Amino acid sequence: MTFKVRALTVLVTASLAAGAALAQKGETVKVAWIDPLSGLMASVGQNQLKSFQFVAEKISASNPAGVKFEIISIDNKLSPAETLNALKSAADQGVRYVVQGLGSGAATALVDGINKHNERNPGKEIVFLNYAAVDPDLTNSKCSFWHFRLDADTSMKMEAMTTFIKEQADVKKVYLINQNYAHGQQVSKFAKATLQRKRPDIQIVGDDMHPLAQVRDFTPYVAKIKASGADTVITGNWGSDLALLVKAANDAGLTAKFYTYYANFGGTPTALGTAADGRVYQVGYGHYNMGGLYGNLIADFKKRFNDDYYSGATYHALHLLSLGMAQAKSTDPVKVAAAMEGMKFKSFNGDVEMRKSDHQLQQPLYIARWQKLDAKNTYNVESTGMTFSPVKSFDAFVSSTPTSCQMKRP
Repeated sequence: MTFKVRALTVLVTASLAAGAALAQKGETVKVAWIDPLSGLMASVGQNQLKSFQFVAEKISASNPAGVKFEIISIDNKLSPAETLNALKSAADQGVRYVVQGLGSGAATALVDGINKHNERNPGKEIVFLNYAAVDPDLTNSKCSFWHFRLDADTSMKMEAMTTFIKEQADVKKVYLINQNYAHGQQVSKFAKATLQRKRPDIQIVGDDMHPLAQVRDFTPYVAKIKASGADTVITGNWGSDLALLVKAANDAGLTAKFYTYYANFGGTPTALGTAADGRVYQVGYGHYNMGGLYGNLIADFKKRFNDDYYSGATYHALHLLSLGMAQAKSTDPVKVAAAMEGMKFKSFNGDVEMRKSDHQLQQPLYIARWQKLDAKNTYNVESTGMTFSPVKSFDAFVSSTPTSCQMKRP
């Protein structure tokens, strides 16, 4: 082969490679969903999987990158060890994007596993879109270029919640009860710190930690709450751990108000029922009665699955990913990750920004209250005749918290 022919071959090969990297229109992008489909949190996992499949279908029909999203589900049994096995399975299937959210322990394992995988496998990098694991360390001391969080973290939600509580004169004695893992520990920590700063007159009259997804009867915990004289309970519990807690509270006639992160998760609204009317609040990036895009997603999901769509961050994740691919003109995770950094876009809850410094989405937050349906708040949650109505909204800057992330980029 002459020098000229060899040079031409190299040039053509390079051009073809560049074309392949840029051509994404019509491409199918596999996304591995790694969360529990067994155990006490299986019902939540099943809802989240349906949510991703539903959003993938919606966004595949029309997105700026022209790609199709295919969701592959892998049960991690809510275990960090099983999560790493799931990651290996996804990598073996050629998956370059993973989503996870149920449990910060699993999320931490994923970040560590992906960091190691990407270091050892250049050209086969994987990006992690975190839609619900909210331990602040994930975008602080454990931040990673390969990790993007679409939910507001524990500290951000606590800033919004305590800003609201600050104005509630009836809150005087607070009981903290949380799951004994990263997220629950952080809820306790930030509740104590922010209440001391904003309402130093409030007494913390209890601070309990219990095993994650193992307690089947919360009656003893509720007895302690009643005995403490608490008028308010703050909890980051989710899934069965919240549904069973509020059921025990209702059965015991506990009249304290509950301030929660995840009272909208499947099963909990039914457990709340009419007995909790006006006494349960939730902080989040959306609510059932928002209308607009979110309202349409909720209505379509209900019609299709006869279930409630309660994790809007599933939309954030795939929408951001499609925007990143469109800007990068590629589905290459390294290029897409770089494109998603600092990206601003309009979502169902307003203007949001994927903060470049730590990959934490900055977004508006809301406080919603559990109440009976009325003319303005019409979404019937779990066919209870009840709903979450908005009582306060906060611009992104109110709940934005600083980061200690020292991002290492490839």
